[in-house]
Amino acid sequence: MNEETLAALLEKVKEGEVSVEEAVSQMKTLPFTDLGYAKIDNHRAIRSGSPEVIYCEGKSLEHIRGIVRHMLDYKEENIMATRAGRDVFEAIRDVTDEAVYYDKARIAVIKRKEIQKIPGGIAVVTAGSADIPVAEEAAVTAEVLGNSVERIYDVGVAGIHRLFARLDQIRKANVIIAVAGMEGALASVLGGLVDKPLIAVPTSVGYGSSFHGLSALLTMLNSCAAGIGVVNIDNGFGAAYLANNINRINRKGYGEHE
Repeated sequence: MNEETLAALLEKVKEGEVSVEEAVSQMKTLPFTDLGYAKIDNHRAIRSGSPEVIYCEGKSLEHIRGIVRHMLDYKEENIMATRAGRDVFEAIRDVTDEAVYYDKARIAVIKRKEIQKIPGGIAVVTAGSADIPVAEEAAVTAEVLGNSVERIYDVGVAGIHRLFARLDQIRKANVIIAVAGMEGALASVLGGLVDKPLIAVPTSVGYGSSFHGLSALLTMLNSCAAGIGVVNIDNGFGAAYLANNINRINRKGYGEHE
């Protein structure tokens, strides 16, 4: 249940279209439902603006099916499952045929409502094409949360002229996500060229001494360019969620009620 749905229910109570008892019945599972193996946060969209997301790694297919069934029964609009392999997608398809799979992002989305996007959204920039899976997790997440996304891939510092060729396009975004492995220099370079919030995502791409992304993480944390926020290694989802929260501040300017 999101804020809009709750407000509509209370309005029906006010107008006498729904009894207090019926409203209590619909709201009785707030703020969470205990399924035994999972506690579903039914109230999250009201508190934070976005519903709970299903993180699939480590969960059994049976549990994922159960969580999805509950969220569907609870009338959640668009449901997102991250780190979802093809087997997870097929398990979700057992529950609903409304699911769509994004292979590179490893995200399954149950689309029940048209996603309204605002202009001037988020730019997702990668150093190399090997960083695209993490970038796609960020891009798809941001889109499902209601943002317009510009993908700008393979513009790393080894051929920095590629970055300069797309700089005007990058600067048009409200928020920038920089995704890079190896030494992770892309975030520092971009940080010195843009005046927008910049979120850096280190990836586990690189040879042995990159330590599965630790080298890129430390480079980004120690960037001499000011104003860079850094998320964990390969955490495209976390970067997109933070970018969405920043971008939501601009939505009031486009007439959206918060």
